[in-house]
Amino acid sequence: MTASPQVRDLSATYALFDLIQGAVITQAVSVAAKLGVADVLAQGPLSAGEIAQRVGSDPEATHRLLRTLSGYSVFSAQDDGRFALTPLGESLREDAPDSMRGLALLMGHPLMWEEWAHLGTSVRTGEANLPKLRGMGAYDFLMANPEYAGEFFLGMRSMSESETGPVVAAYDFSPYRTVVDVVGGRGTLLAGILQQAPQAQGILFDAERSTGEAPSVLAAAGVQDRATIRNGTYFDKLPAGADVYVLKHILHDFSEQDCLRVLSNVREAIADGGRMLVIEYVLDDPNQHHPGTVIDLWLLLLLGAQERTLQQYTDLFAKAGLKVTGCTPTGSPVSIIEAVAV
Repeated sequence: MTASPQVRDLSATYALFDLIQGAVITQAVSVAAKLGVADVLAQGPLSAGEIAQRVGSDPEATHRLLRTLSGYSVFSAQDDGRFALTPLGESLREDAPDSMRGLALLMGHPLMWEEWAHLGTSVRTGEANLPKLRGMGAYDFLMANPEYAGEFFLGMRSMSESETGPVVAAYDFSPYRTVVDVVGGRGTLLAGILQQAPQAQGILFDAERSTGEAPSVLAAAGVQDRATIRNGTYFDKLPAGADVYVLKHILHDFSEQDCLRVLSNVREAIADGGRMLVIEYVLDDPNQHHPGTVIDLWLLLLLGAQERTLQQYTDLFAKAGLKVTGCTPTGSPVSIIEAVAV
């Protein structure tokens, strides 16, 4: 009697197969975002044909797109053949409170794909490849390509502003009288902090071109009377004497040398007994998935910069005369590192 052939366990192989196809899912999500599928499903389930009619796509191809994304819980295929939004898909709506639509559009952009195709070069050399690919630095390239810049900054905003609520919920800002948000852009984080700490005054410090929308953001939060805008760049002197200086997603963009320039400015400006709060992805167990490790590769590719571990931040701060006194996780992927001047 011939023995039956032994069947190998291929679960790990097919798990890797699914991971390898992740780029396809990225494109599928991006296409759904660009078409506005989540927006048209906001009022309830629809058939693929009804969706296609509203977004201007092919009905059969739309069905195939939705079927694929239903397998990843972005949408849900109903028994009657219609498709519905899931909690995951809600975040693809343009008007969702923590919308990820901007990031989905960015990650599907042809220029972004072109850049990621050169990751191997950065891994081999340890250097940013974008300046070699584009013939200019990342910022200059964005300024030279306003359409792409619009999608890029909208994508960055999608990630950053989704972190505001968790950061404010995780840390008590009420003891502080004056809060400086260093290079705080539109002022979304400062607005959240001032809402939580009604006795505090806030200073939004950033370049004039970056703070254009800040007055309306601060007014919408009802904190405009307690917030002022001061203009300057990463490396300029900061408003002096504040109780706390907040740096969110700044240090990960820079080399150690440039980080020390920023940190030295904080050390010079900070009031006696004041605090510095650095809000970043803090890398920990390399065997655990953390969004910061993917962002770390992105920083390598575009800027030659990096995410860091808590020990790396501790060592970096010490060189600028600052001592880490705590690290608070949040309900988002970022943590809040607290430091004092020594």
